[in-house]
Parts: sequence; structure tokens; C-alpha cells
Amino acid sequence: MVKTRSLLCKLSFVVCLMSFQISASQTQLTEQFFQGALIVGKTAPENKVTLNGKPLKVSKNGDYALGFSRDEKNNSELVITSPNGDVEKRLLKPLKREYNIQRVEGISKKIMNPNKKANVRVGQDNKKIKAARKIDSNLTAFAQGFIAPIDGIITGVYGSQRYYNGVPKTPHYGLDYAGDKGDPVKAPADGVVLMYVPDMFYSGGTMIIDHGHGVSSTFLHLSDAYVKVGDKVNQGQLVAAVGASGRATGPHLDWRINWFNMRLDPALVLKLEPLK
Repeated sequence: MVKTRSLLCKLSFVVCLMSFQISASQTQLTEQFFQGALIVGKTAPENKVTLNGKPLKVSKNGDYALGFSRDEKNNSELVITSPNGDVEKRLLKPLKREYNIQRVEGISKKIMNPNKKANVRVGQDNKKIKAARKIDSNLTAFAQGFIAPIDGIITGVYGSQRYYNGVPKTPHYGLDYAGDKGDPVKAPADGVVLMYVPDMFYSGGTMIIDHGHGVSSTFLHLSDAYVKVGDKVNQGQLVAAVGASGRATGPHLDWRINWFNMRLDPALVLKLEPLK
């Protein structure tokens, strides 16, 4: 086994990008072994790949995807099995990250506890989002690299979290980009539009684009959409407009990346380079 490691630049944390090659099954794996990372692999198309005993989809070009959640602490076992029975195993160890935590006191109970009508609407919104994120298509755009969807200053990062009156709120799972209403939003990778809803309770105009194998982009708080559900989009194509819809304090783009229902860090995704 040959291992190559290269040190990437430091943002709020150090990202190590490693790749390894298994001679028996000719498998490559680009690893960012940090919590919140998308991991892309390439193997012989005829090989079978499992993660903790669950099969992963392998494309006709040998591409596959997996990820670590924000707070993943357990090791995972990746197993590659060739048609002749050769087995290679890799123990994937998630590296812990430090997130930006803020504590705010004196928040009114009215803000802390939304009314029942709002909760019902949020539940309906979440069902639509979960249905879209269950899609396991044969697209392989996730393996071709990503670009930023907007040219803007990053104002919010993945993993940050606030505690109101000592109660932890849901962590922030995206990258926030500053922008003006109407600013163009581009597809970060090729894909197919899975969902667009202009008026979700929290996220307002919300679009989900499928990049294949359970990997998807979600855009929140949009003011408009220039594509519709089912449309194929190309990397860099104009798909939507920045807005301040939903529960937003001002116009900005919140971009999120998922592997099925697992929320990943877009900042790490932008550092992935296609395997060859």
C-alpha cells in the first residue's frame, strides 16, 4: 500500500488530504478524515464496497461516496471485495474538530418556543426535504469536483452553534455567503434539480440539486429560481437568486451539502480534487 499525504492550507482548522492505493483491488480514496467530510473513492467498477457492512453504490467508472457527520466519533470500516474474492479493509478514523460556540442569555420564551401552527408547517417542510435527500441516483458529478456557488464573503461556517439561555440550538450546517437580493447563484457541480419550494417556514426559497450517490446541494433563503424540478444543470450554470426569504435577517446565501441525511461541510467539499 502506498500512502501519499499533502498539507492543505489552514482556514479555521487544518485539513489533511491523503490518498492511498491498494494494489490488489486498484482502489484509490481521497480522504479528508475530519468530522463533516465528504470522502470520494474510486475502485474497479466490478468491485463491491461496503461501509460498516452496508453496501455503497459503485458507478460504472468505479466512483463511490461516503461521509462523516459533524460529531462523528466512531471509527468506520471500509471493505473492498474483488470478484475473485480478494478483500481489502480500511479503518476510517474521524478526526475531531473544534467549532465556533456562542452562548446567549436573556432570550424571551416566546422566541424560544414557536407556536403550534409554525411547528406543523416546519414538519411538512422537513418531509419534503427528507424525501429529496433519499434519492440515490447514478449521477457521478460528486466525483468531479465542486466550485463555490457565489462570489461573496463567507459570513457563517459549518458546525457553529449557539446556546440560548443554556439550551443548545441546532448547529449551523452550511456556508453563509454575503450578497444582495437577486445576486446570481450557480450550480456548484453538475446535477438534477430535485426540489424547489419558494416559501418554506425557516429556509424560505429552498432548492436541492442532486449530484449523485446521495450527494446533494441545498440553497436556502432564495428570492427566485431559474430552473425547475427535473432540469439537468451544469457546473457554473445560473440556477437561482440570492434572497432573504424565510427566517433570515438579511439577504445572503446559505449553501449546504448532504450525503443522504448526513450534513457535510461545504468548505471541505470545495477542497476535493477528482481522482484519476
